[in-house]
Amino acid sequence: MTVAALCASHTPLKDYLSPGAEIEQEVAACFNKIRTWVGDFAPEFVVVLGPDHFNGFFYKLMPSFCVGAAAQGVGDWKTSRDPFPIDTKVSEQCTKYLHQAGIDAALSYQMTTDHGCVQIIDQLFDWSALPPVLPIFINCAAPPLPPLHRTVAFGKALGQFLTTLERRVLIIGSGGLSHDPPIPQLADAPPEVRQRLVEGGELSAEARAARQARVIEDANNRRAGTSERTPLNPTWDKRFLELLMARDFDQLCTLDDDSITRDGGCGGHEVRTWIATSAAIEASGSFTPKLHYYRAIEDWIAGYAVMSFDPSEA
Repeated sequence: MTVAALCASHTPLKDYLSPGAEIEQEVAACFNKIRTWVGDFAPEFVVVLGPDHFNGFFYKLMPSFCVGAAAQGVGDWKTSRDPFPIDTKVSEQCTKYLHQAGIDAALSYQMTTDHGCVQIIDQLFDWSALPPVLPIFINCAAPPLPPLHRTVAFGKALGQFLTTLERRVLIIGSGGLSHDPPIPQLADAPPEVRQRLVEGGELSAEARAARQARVIEDANNRRAGTSERTPLNPTWDKRFLELLMARDFDQLCTLDDDSITRDGGCGGHEVRTWIATSAAIEASGSFTPKLHYYRAIEDWIAGYAVMSFDPSEA
């Protein structure tokens, strides 16, 4: 059994707006290197930890953590709608292990995932050649959110479970860092939006196009300096990355939801996927973290970073 891990920001604007040739080339070069790294590791099992943006999970029933026993992409932002190749028995075993470890994770036999989970798979793999995938949802957008100390506990329990698998396992955390997209919040949503946040349901093509247009409009406003959303915060991002690379979970857990929203924007809560991934690989053995890329990319509304965690003898 060998476990490696990767954390990366996602941004739906990547295929819609250009931040300029230099940045595009930097990101492309980074992912070329990461795809080679993944290919050399040759994972036999992939765990992807991702958030949702009110595409698959709604207030009708909002778990903190949910393990997918069957899952399919929603197809937002040009991402895949293909079903995940899932070993259902492993999903069931994982959920049972988490429960026994004190983590009340839900289990779904009909999980819908959006770009928060799917984009990174699209970037790294050919879906026709994917090994078995274990998709796990972490609530990063719908307060009340799981406290960070529970996110660490969840990650550690997951890592311990993965040590029971006789496979090369790649854990992927998709989310963060600082970003503040126009995602509605239940507390101040108008009635028709509140109904959508609670009841959910599949969006029409027109409704999805309108939703995506609002995000693109905000990105254009950022270019013009007229956006009223929270700006990207490289200082906050870099401090978070330093703490993660130092495995300083105590300091990470001093972050509270109000300060994350203030300093990192509403999307900054997606750092939970990074924290859980780091806790999982630490629980599965020793590792060496490596930051491959960081840049605050306003055109993509993303504090954009890529980090790997290599197995080590240290």
